[in-house]
Amino acid sequence: MIADKTMKAKVWSKSSLLLSTLFGTGYFPLCPGTAAGVLGLLVFIIIKSPLVFIAFTIFSIAVSFPVSSRAEKIFGKKDPKQIVIDDFCGMLITFIFIPHDIRFIVSGFFLFRMLDMLKIPPANIVEDFKGSLGIVGDDIVAGIYANLILQVVRFLV
Repeated sequence: MIADKTMKAKVWSKSSLLLSTLFGTGYFPLCPGTAAGVLGLLVFIIIKSPLVFIAFTIFSIAVSFPVSSRAEKIFGKKDPKQIVIDDFCGMLITFIFIPHDIRFIVSGFFLFRMLDMLKIPPANIVEDFKGSLGIVGDDIVAGIYANLILQVVRFLV
């Protein structure tokens, strides 16, 4: 029974590291968050159906909380740079209901990265929360901001 629990804990830990680092993307030596954003952008480009994209985004966000929480404990420090599933999810949020148009794709990518770095309130407050809420929350806020800006531009142009 104890061996079974130990095995499950090891599998959970390894799975959390694998998913939270987006299959190793978080170990990139330069800009791992940007690399994760590129993966999110590629998912947007590949998935043409808005409903499938939204379902994938919701699933990714739901997974990001438990795996980033576990990974943070494994790394032993608050919001380690290797955890990039949050950047991936923020980028996905950026593109919800956005047309597959090169102008929006390029603008959305850079807009999300800029907003993620600037930590405009309440992202700066959310970032200070403990655990996965702090890890993922600020990227969700940045993704929502980026999406709202793109929506405004979309309807004005």
